[in-house]
Amino acid sequence: MTTSDIEIHLDRDDFAQSIRDDVRLGLSERPRWLPPKWFYDTRGSRLFDEITRLPEYYPTRTERAILVRHAAEIAELTGAQSIIELGSGSSDKTRHLLDAVVAEGTLRSFTALDVSESALREAVTSLAAGYPRLRVQGIVGDFTRHLSLLPRLEDRLVVFLGGTIGNLLPAERAGFLSAMRLALQPGEWLLLGTDLVKSPHILVPAYDDAAGVTADFNRNVLRVLNRELNSTFDEDAFAHEAVWDAQQEWIEMRLRAQHPMRVEVPALDMTIAFDRDEVLRTEISAKFRRGGITDELAAAGFALRHWWTDPDQLFGVSLSVAV
Repeated sequence: MTTSDIEIHLDRDDFAQSIRDDVRLGLSERPRWLPPKWFYDTRGSRLFDEITRLPEYYPTRTERAILVRHAAEIAELTGAQSIIELGSGSSDKTRHLLDAVVAEGTLRSFTALDVSESALREAVTSLAAGYPRLRVQGIVGDFTRHLSLLPRLEDRLVVFLGGTIGNLLPAERAGFLSAMRLALQPGEWLLLGTDLVKSPHILVPAYDDAAGVTADFNRNVLRVLNRELNSTFDEDAFAHEAVWDAQQEWIEMRLRAQHPMRVEVPALDMTIAFDRDEVLRTEISAKFRRGGITDELAAAGFALRHWWTDPDQLFGVSLSVAV
């Protein structure tokens, strides 16, 4: 029989306080910034799903191909009884891994953690129907805050795909990986998807597609702020940009003010003045090299055991063990 449930660690009050804290901090600094997690309301999640199917956006299809090719090997290596996915979204790619671990005969439960309750409920309902012998659980939470609340199950494999770790600044990544290690027992596993350094001619179009879907997704954060904080952002007054920073080896997504303007944020009692061409950073997406991610994992207490990539070396999937 199918068993599924939802735990909520980001309720409406917590959500409201979190967005207030983030926006107050980000809009008070120069250059101004916002965390990318606020893209993902219901509309933002659907826009991102559309992005993953665009011809320019190679990460999703490349990572999926790697998982399809190596899922059985991952299942055999880990013998996982429990899989936990962070930032799960629809968990679409993870189904290939679930199929392989189910076939291996070890898997008993799957837990998905995501900040979007609506997306999580949809995914959990679908997964519970598709895998009736598994216990399927959803956790509405923030992977930067709630790793200590992951279920204490046996033989866990934590899955963090999509290159999402690249949205964290280096110090944030170090903190995340250290917290991840504290949440695991020695011998448990972390499967990590990392987008790799490559030509800007491939990278930039992936974040600035010809159809304008990513631009719409980028501006969605302004819609979220207007709805949640009663702010007065004119989304059409901001142009979408995607810029490759070769020194930091990351893509920056920005919104550039097309003219001088004042934005009211009544919920924070703030008035923000934007100059013409002033930028608001909405996301970084760091790109990695194998040696660099190996070192970052080691510093947090993980040993990289296996590394898989595609023939063009666009994307890397690593399997590391907590030591």
